[in-house]
Amino acid sequence: MAVPQNRVTRSRRNMRRAHDALVAANPAECPNCGELKRPHHVCASCGTYDSREVIAQAAEVDLDEDAA
Repeated sequence: MAVPQNRVTRSRRNMRRAHDALVAANPAECPNCGELKRPHHVCASCGTYDSREVIAQAAEVDLDEDAA
């Protein structure tokens, strides 16, 4: 079983963990619809990528009328 030879101090442990913090996302504005999206990803609201439609958006369905 692996056992450390010497104790790792709080300072050395925390210095090792200095780069583990989460960074905030950098959303970009979609040139087609203006919604915020992740860079280099398809826009979730309009389905476009690089100024062309990649995912066809279906018409919204009103669930109240379909259920009745």
